Amino acid sequence: MTNGEVSDLSALWGSGLPKPAPTPKPHYHGHRDRLRDRATAGGFAALPDYELIELYLFRTLPRGDVKPLAKALLARFGSVGGVLGASLDELKTVSGVGEAVALDLKLLHEATLRVSRERVARRPVITSSSQLHAYVKAALAHEPREQFRVLFLDKKNQLIADEVLNRGTVDHAPVYPREVMRRALELSSSAIILVHNHPSGDPSPSGADITMTKEIIAAGRALRIAIHDHLVVGRDGVASFKALGLL
Repeated sequence: MTNGEVSDLSALWGSGLPKPAPTPKPHYHGHRDRLRDRATAGGFAALPDYELIELYLFRTLPRGDVKPLAKALLARFGSVGGVLGASLDELKTVSGVGEAVALDLKLLHEATLRVSRERVARRPVITSSSQLHAYVKAALAHEPREQFRVLFLDKKNQLIADEVLNRGTVDHAPVYPREVMRRALELSSSAIILVHNHPSGDPSPSGADITMTKEIIAAGRALRIAIHDHLVVGRDGVASFKALGLL
């Protein structure tokens, strides 16, 4: 366009003819600021799950509308816990989730686990069952494969270590009593709590779970290592052998 043409257009607009309509702003324009303001004013607890995830995604994806992505993550994994508990590869199956988003979500998950672990470690584990159950549920409720882990305790029933002793398939994680006892002796542990998950979601102990627990109890008795409980974790809750009268 020449200078003359620009002058001609200016003259036309000056004569009262309508100017071209401005480019419309995206429908989400200002949404981030409004959401931050609501979170600040009303507290994070008042936000629905998808908005909580949105707020977190703002840091990873500084531009664009992330509400559809937050809703897609919840639709795929069912809950905030399900989103954070999903593996890196599972997260990346959701359209719009790349390496950066998946990694940041897993970092958030690890941070929540460490906070829960600190609460458990500060006091005798067997006297803080609600915090213990919250911790193992956060760690295992959304694991896609069965995982067997052991909480090793000292003479004061405080946590020495939480270790994964085996990872298995969707419905089985083999465990050997001698391996459990060997590790307990290495850590000078006086007592242990067994923990494993049921990826099906139902935490009800199976016949195989009960048999395996009895074998570990027998092995521990010979070494004077107590088995305080066996917790089975599922999306539907945490089952305690002790509470069920199975220990």
